[in-house]
Amino acid sequence: MISTLKTVGVAVGISLLLLGCTATSTKHQQALVSAEGISPSINNIKGHMSFLAHDLLEGRDTGSRGHEIASLYIQNEFEKYGLKPAGENGTFQQRVKFRKGLLDIESPTMVLTANDSEIELKFPDDFLTGPNLGNADVSLTAPVVFVGYGIVAPELNHDDYAGLDVEGKIVVALSGKPASFPSEVGSHLSSRTQKHAAAADRGAVAYFSIQTPAGEERRPYARSINFIRAPRMSWVDEEGVPGNGRKEIQATAFLSIDAAHSLFSGSDTSLDDVYAQLANNETPKGFDLDYKVSIEYKTNHEDITSPNVIGLLEGSDPELKNEYVVYTAHSDHLGISTSVEKDKINNGAMDNASGTSVLIETARMFSELSVAPKRSILFVAVTGEEKGLLGADYFVRNPTRPVESLIANVNLDMPLLTYEFADVIAFGASHSSMGEKVAAAVANADIKLTDDPWPQLNLFTRSDHYAFVKQGIPAVFLVTGIESRTPGIDGNEVLNKFLASNYHRPSDDMSQPFVWKAAQTFTQVNFEIGLTLGNDPERPTWNKDSFFGQTFGRK
Repeated sequence: MISTLKTVGVAVGISLLLLGCTATSTKHQQALVSAEGISPSINNIKGHMSFLAHDLLEGRDTGSRGHEIASLYIQNEFEKYGLKPAGENGTFQQRVKFRKGLLDIESPTMVLTANDSEIELKFPDDFLTGPNLGNADVSLTAPVVFVGYGIVAPELNHDDYAGLDVEGKIVVALSGKPASFPSEVGSHLSSRTQKHAAAADRGAVAYFSIQTPAGEERRPYARSINFIRAPRMSWVDEEGVPGNGRKEIQATAFLSIDAAHSLFSGSDTSLDDVYAQLANNETPKGFDLDYKVSIEYKTNHEDITSPNVIGLLEGSDPELKNEYVVYTAHSDHLGISTSVEKDKINNGAMDNASGTSVLIETARMFSELSVAPKRSILFVAVTGEEKGLLGADYFVRNPTRPVESLIANVNLDMPLLTYEFADVIAFGASHSSMGEKVAAAVANADIKLTDDPWPQLNLFTRSDHYAFVKQGIPAVFLVTGIESRTPGIDGNEVLNKFLASNYHRPSDDMSQPFVWKAAQTFTQVNFEIGLTLGNDPERPTWNKDSFFGQTFGRK
């Protein structure tokens, strides 16, 4: 208890120091003024970021002391602005139980057996496996079935399991998806979660993935070997069952192309035949392989906890206050790296101290309104995003307010605040009526809404808002756009430079050339969106032609 109090004292002390040091003269600002004269404060945003991205927080890794300090800081800010606690047991926190797994890298073995022949594959040269969060000890022998891409998509008239019996067997699937699949839809269907679910639903006991030539060119197998010591994490329920996997899938592996050739040897269709079909834009059909496979490996488990921090601004309308607009931003990052670089702390200034700071400042602006929006607003700083969108997934599957009352999600993740932007992008806006509402809201801040300029990156399925989408809640992922107000600056080049030089690296720190007017503008845009959604007579609805609305929307 004493050490905890000391931690809080240090956090608050550093916070006040940094806020004092970062004060700038208002004569150099052209403040954006919103409803009732409320405007975003550059000093506040800069102060929040400076604290959250400080070396003393050691990169805010999920379950770490640094992330606990960050969570206490966010909670204190919510309390300061008069938000009500909306976590568990009358607190601001929703404590999430996680299981962390580390592979015993001396343990993996794999043997292919057919008739009297036996092929032993070597880890990690021939195959890779990762921590198993359901079973600490894996020992499995089963026949093998090739299942194409391993995707079932009736809406696209695609079923890789048609005519195949995989009950009690290991399925082997190509990584990725058919080239003909739409970008966002294909990203969902080809995700680990969906592929494992399709296999488990049909009785498979293990899932092996093999590389395509195109996939090998983009991300060589050899590069993946660098991550064999990386941990894996999942939230677990009260019984200790991992919440984002399928327990039926007892083992997983990723085979090198050479090892996959061995597995296909003896079959009427070789792996080269399968690759030739891919080259001709054909979809390979599945078939039984000749081998049985035995696989064994061990995982060391550790149970930890980490909080989501949740504050509530209660709505002003007697009826609509029971509906909630949910803002999210992830407060975690990667912690301390194991690299040989001198600086090992992944400060996560842009990813995502920036989004979290905007969330906090948006909460402050709402708290100063003389009359709150008609709907209630939930501000949720989620944990475990970097571990697989875990905190958001836990929150929306164990919500502290009825899930049917969560009407919209606005997610803030890694806005680029190093140039003055003239537009914003709201990934997912085309799937629901939130598109037109967001467009109207951002216009109030003299900003325009731009369509997704990077559909090939599948960003709609790659941040915390996607957990809401999968529970039928319309959502947008809001980021700064690529059109700059400053001549000679190309927003797309800024993004690519950040991804190449600073993304998920210790160099994502406060030494970057932040343009604080951009942070102010982004916060204003975010605030306007919440006002619009909070006061709109109608709650957002899915567009009729949206795959995600058809798949997840409530009937």
